[in-house]
Amino acid sequence: MDAHAEATVEAILETVARCAPEIRSALPGRRVESSETNPSGETRMAADAYADDLLEERLGAIDGVGEYASEERAGVVETGEGLSVGVDPLDGSSNLKPNNTMGTIVGVYDEALPAAGEHLIAATYVLYGPITTMATAIDGEVTESVVADGDREVVREDVTLPDDPTVYGFGGRVPDWPDEFAAYVEEVESDPSLKLRYGGSMIGDVNQILTYGGIYGYPALESAPEGKLRLQFEGYPVGYVLECAGGRSSDGERSLLDVEPTDLHQRAPVHVGSTGLIDRLEEALN
Repeated sequence: MDAHAEATVEAILETVARCAPEIRSALPGRRVESSETNPSGETRMAADAYADDLLEERLGAIDGVGEYASEERAGVVETGEGLSVGVDPLDGSSNLKPNNTMGTIVGVYDEALPAAGEHLIAATYVLYGPITTMATAIDGEVTESVVADGDREVVREDVTLPDDPTVYGFGGRVPDWPDEFAAYVEEVESDPSLKLRYGGSMIGDVNQILTYGGIYGYPALESAPEGKLRLQFEGYPVGYVLECAGGRSSDGERSLLDVEPTDLHQRAPVHVGSTGLIDRLEEALN
């Protein structure tokens, strides 16, 4: 990464951190559904639209950012010349009603969108939990920060998954799981050292894996063989963070970063976690 790209990435991360308190403080008044759907056919919450508009305005204004795209928009917004930014503005917004965790996911690419995982040069996610934290991956290293008043305070450097994984969580309706995946989950559940931790917010669940080690997965389903999560906005960035932390990502056959994109809103099965558990998953599915 050259010096200009490094400066642009840093500006992107600073901007995401500054936006985080604004997004969080705007949530209480935006817990209602809008009359719109996103390109994936999901009903947008008012908070989705607010976060998307804010991030598009702020990130698009950065010198060195050439494109902005999000799972809330049908196409790519041209903002100048430079790096491309793919965003899930408010991951888990359906959790607004029960007041569960949510997050913001950002991937930075050095190619036009849709871009392959190999062109991802940085990724970060913000977790709106009891406190606001930010996990960032650059140059193969993961850093965790607490975000307060828009500033990042580093609390962990060179974050790596623990050697002994302890948690797991899987999405999708159990009757809709393919037989091979259901058998793998049964194997995982038979391990007394692993505990179920699934809250229905991908970023909340993934952050448990980054903290404790284990496996998170939203698999291919009988009714949706392509999976549910978006590759560009969720699969690539989260896979990058977990791989930089010494873990693995997989669509069930290969690293998520090796899956070729065919569409901006392409879906994919997403599994991330400790290397041994992902290895066993791929063996079970293949």
